[in-house]
Amino acid sequence: MTDDVVTGERALAEAFAPAKVNLYLHVGPARADGFHPIASLMAFADVGDRLRAVPAERLGLFVDGPRAAGAPAGEDNLVLRAARALYAKAGVAPAPLRIELTKVLPAEAGLGGGSSDAAAALRLLNGLLERPLAEDVLVEIAAGLGSDIPACVAARSVVAEGRGERLSPAPALPTLHAVLVRPPAGASTAAVYGAFDAANSGTSADLPASPGPLTSAMAAAAFLAACRNDLEAPAVAVQPLIGEVLALLRAQPETLLGRMSGSGSACFAICASSGDARRLAERLEARQPDWWVVACRLGAG
Repeated sequence: MTDDVVTGERALAEAFAPAKVNLYLHVGPARADGFHPIASLMAFADVGDRLRAVPAERLGLFVDGPRAAGAPAGEDNLVLRAARALYAKAGVAPAPLRIELTKVLPAEAGLGGGSSDAAAALRLLNGLLERPLAEDVLVEIAAGLGSDIPACVAARSVVAEGRGERLSPAPALPTLHAVLVRPPAGASTAAVYGAFDAANSGTSADLPASPGPLTSAMAAAAFLAACRNDLEAPAVAVQPLIGEVLALLRAQPETLLGRMSGSGSACFAICASSGDARRLAERLEARQPDWWVVACRLGAG
């Protein structure tokens, strides 16, 4: 249920839902159950959506913010599905709360906006339970909701395998200064995977050897350059604007590594410093004012 007014009540609790960025994404052929195995290093940005829980007559959802139009309403929203799954697992009735979701992240971007929102809802509402569930139980709930959601529960850099439910510690990473870019067109995950299957490129969900501690952006970019996003070429075939974004990012002097995140259409550039990231973002915004462009930090958590 989506409510149509904001209560103005003081929030009982708040949560941040950071953008998820796949620094690499290795994908294997579809399994018998239709899911594709992956191996992915996921990092989280200091830009994202925000959730608030406020008293209400019943459990409901209100969505606002600059990207509210891209969020599904009502029971289809992952936030409400996550909330109901949490209360069912805890064996309690849904709390009379309004979840207010401020959408900043664009949809169909490969930044895990909906997944991160759902994970943030689990953290938010779990903290309000009389007997909060352990994080591994939240991850279990998340795995039943979507492939990216388990990694988003802790919202810290992690390696995800299987469908995304098998999590292991990420290699030691420095805080990475980056620019996220989404053109004014999304990429359907289903269409991208369909193009991936049609290409039958023989890729596999191989896990790169651990690089040891990566102490600089240059070292991180060098390691990641030897990895890949196996959905990048299929996504470009589905949405050619992604290819234009990648070509532009990779041509900039500040870019140490340019790559697509997830199934697109957002791409990212890793830069050596916050100043480089800021200058790159400003240049791209001036050149392409209809693109969503933001400088951020990755992996700070």
